Amino acid sequence: MPTLNKIRTATPWGRSNATVDPAIRRLRAALTLFFALDGFVFAGWVVRIPAIKQQTGASTGDLGLALLGVSAGAVATMMVTGRLCQRFGHQPMTVVAAVVMSLSVALPAHTHSALALGLVLLVFGAGYGGLNVAMNSAAVDLVAALRRPVMPTFHAAFSLGGMLGAGLGGLVAGRLSATTHLTALTTCGLALTAFAGRALLAHPVPRRRHERPATAPRSRPRQADATDPAHRPASARAASVERGESVGQAAGRGAARRTRRLVAVFGLIALCTAYGEGALADWGALHLEQELDAHPGVAAAGYSVFAATMTIGRLSGTALLERLGQTRALVAGGATAATGMLVGSLAPTVWLALLGFAVTGLGLANIFPIAIERAGALNGPSGVATASTFGYGGMLCGPPAIGFVADWFSLPTALTTVALLAAIAAVVAYASRNALRPPAG
Repeated sequence: MPTLNKIRTATPWGRSNATVDPAIRRLRAALTLFFALDGFVFAGWVVRIPAIKQQTGASTGDLGLALLGVSAGAVATMMVTGRLCQRFGHQPMTVVAAVVMSLSVALPAHTHSALALGLVLLVFGAGYGGLNVAMNSAAVDLVAALRRPVMPTFHAAFSLGGMLGAGLGGLVAGRLSATTHLTALTTCGLALTAFAGRALLAHPVPRRRHERPATAPRSRPRQADATDPAHRPASARAASVERGESVGQAAGRGAARRTRRLVAVFGLIALCTAYGEGALADWGALHLEQELDAHPGVAAAGYSVFAATMTIGRLSGTALLERLGQTRALVAGGATAATGMLVGSLAPTVWLALLGFAVTGLGLANIFPIAIERAGALNGPSGVATASTFGYGGMLCGPPAIGFVADWFSLPTALTTVALLAAIAAVVAYASRNALRPPAG
């Protein structure tokens, strides 16, 4: 019996006591490990950036340009990975991208100039971006097979992996050299890829099946009639067929354009979320220390609070989606994040600002996973690649945009743009509510 047939049908996204094939459970566990690996390796690299800066002797400006290599490599690879997934499959591309990322994370420790660092980070960014598209594409198919909105749990694994990677990296930063640490990340990455990759490749993700319309019952034979198409001249029948093909082709092109527009809409929602993540990662601690005179240790906890509540929100995301549905979850998340960020950016005290950061993390937690899942459901790996590129662009543009606005006005005012974009995401989600309904079948 096909694996997909062993999953009981439920009304999307209603609760279901589905009996899931053990192979699907193993597949989900393997895919979850790849999400955790992605966060773990990337966070482990980030905590060693100060050591790499010292090793290369790069100035702050040169280091900033070199670090753009990660973003450039990721963005350049995402759309290509979408096409490769369509040709070779999501799971093989997930394993290949994980190997590339794991091997390339050790390369920065062997560079001695900003130029060399930027070049190797292009390779690391390519592996990172490719893995994000491939594993999210596989997750979209698995969500459709399970008929449960479990995408937030995968992204929760990414967040947990990132927290673990950053925590362990901070503990060993004073004891191990950057070369030893990054080489250990390569070893762990390759070992975990070999372990989880076997299960991932052994159990293909069931693809969603599109049902054909039922055949209409045959009617009684009609008597020959001059107006019957079967009795028209051959030239008239040929012209009718051509007109039918033209109408069908036009309808197909119209549907493709509508799909692309909807994917762009979900990409915009992902961008609004990632903008907030990037802004808080780079500017949250500075805001607490510079504007509210927080102790450096307390200021450093600002992003940790945000990341922790985001992880909690993603762990509870499946239950939230089953209860509220996608539209209400997106609208409520955007409104919650906008409120929290207004408090966090304009609060007069440190503890009230930390509370605002925590509420922002809860609000933003599930917006990105939902946007990626819907884009993938609409247009497969190409949809995932497009939405991921939008999202990564938001994370890339967020920090410099905050800096420019802070120069013109102030840092608290600049951080309110996070609230503005979260509110825009909520409005766009409500306006696109019909497209948020999961496809039947």
